[in-house]
Amino acid sequence: MKTEFKKKAIRSYVIRGGRMTDGQQKAFDQWWPEYGLSLFDGMLDLRETFGREAPLVIEVGFGMGDSLLAMAKAEPDKDFIGIEVHPPGVGRLINEAGKADIRNLKVYLADALDVLEDCIPLACADRFQLYFPDPWHKKKHNKRRIVQPQFVELVRERLKPGGIFHLATDWEHYADHMMEAMALAPGFKNQGGEYCFVERPDFRPVTKFEQRGSRLGHGIWDLVFERV
Repeated sequence: MKTEFKKKAIRSYVIRGGRMTDGQQKAFDQWWPEYGLSLFDGMLDLRETFGREAPLVIEVGFGMGDSLLAMAKAEPDKDFIGIEVHPPGVGRLINEAGKADIRNLKVYLADALDVLEDCIPLACADRFQLYFPDPWHKKKHNKRRIVQPQFVELVRERLKPGGIFHLATDWEHYADHMMEAMALAPGFKNQGGEYCFVERPDFRPVTKFEQRGSRLGHGIWDLVFERV
């Protein structure tokens, strides 16, 4: 049963439509049984899901999946769970993962709040990633930003002690919003120092989106907070 506060929560992520290519649609037909996870299956048994015990990385909003796929390839010793609401992005990711025979990746096509509350065990993740979320830059839409106290607490509860929450954005005002929200959140320590951003960690690939933003003169802000 959904809790009352959840029914009232303002959603940043909702399942969105999108025109899929033939390849993306075929990817669902071919690869969803291998990579797809369902809300209806309830709480995950991670050992059963991946067939092993390994450090876990969770990413919300992976877009078209390029960076998540690159990380899964680069860190085969870790298991990755991606959560996305855009069907074409999910289709593209699992298609590329299937062609590359990636075995350490699973995907939800669902709202992040639902997945975290209903499917992800407490204190299971070593790293949680939120890269370039929708900034909802108009002031009247700021309340729709995913980085809000409820979401941050859901992340904290699912990180292991010592696990990290890594955020990145190319919107300066959203970077400030992220920093304020994380500084006020209980149970986190800024690895960069009080109210300080960090250099891009080596494990985060530079995406085409980021490269395009850099050419346009956009700054990039990375935050890394540790669960304490």
